[in-house]
Amino acid sequence: PTSPAGLSAFVAVSQVLGLTLLATTGAWLGRYRGGVAWHGTLQFNVHPLCMVLGMVFLQGDALLVYRVFRQEAKRSTKILHALLHGLALGIARIVAVFESHRTKGIPDMYSLHSWCGMATFVLYLLQWLLGCGFFLLPGAPFSLRGRYKPHHIFFGITIFTLSIAVCLLGITEMLLFNISHFVPEGVLANTLGVLLVAFGLVVGYMLTREDWKRPPLAEELALSMDFKTLTEG
Repeated sequence: PTSPAGLSAFVAVSQVLGLTLLATTGAWLGRYRGGVAWHGTLQFNVHPLCMVLGMVFLQGDALLVYRVFRQEAKRSTKILHALLHGLALGIARIVAVFESHRTKGIPDMYSLHSWCGMATFVLYLLQWLLGCGFFLLPGAPFSLRGRYKPHHIFFGITIFTLSIAVCLLGITEMLLFNISHFVPEGVLANTLGVLLVAFGLVVGYMLTREDWKRPPLAEELALSMDFKTLTEG
């Protein structure tokens, strides 16, 4: 199957926005927050950078795998989808927040951002484990996969939306703690927030276009019917 009209352009726009997100986050942390370090006083800055990279950019790309790779084997696409999500989870580095708080004597889980962030991370981890169990590992009945698939899709988009919302809450929290009036740092941080929303809208639009879904290849239809016969016949 050929790529639908307009899909390639939206994919390109999403990647440009994603890379701009990372550059803007790095510029903000480097210019106004002293940079990033794995240990010491700058350890906390690892958290926003890794969250934008993992929970937003890589998660968005993982969701787009089935839109972009339309002619590859379904098994390979599933593996890439799972690997990108797993990489996003590994990069998230929420542990940096707790280590930084412990070093500075700040209590944990005191804000709406932290509550929503932890809930989103736990949901993401459960979504990844269930997805691997139902769709990647052998043994799940065909009927069970069919019933779970709509829920997997719904929670995938929901968790991606929650991830962006948590990032916006985090940006607001960091600004409230450190600036009292509108300054260049606020402009850059607000720009980052706008870019997060724009990236989410572009990815969300691509995911909800029915005519941009990956159509099953002929051999996939045959294998699905054979698998259904073996598991339910």
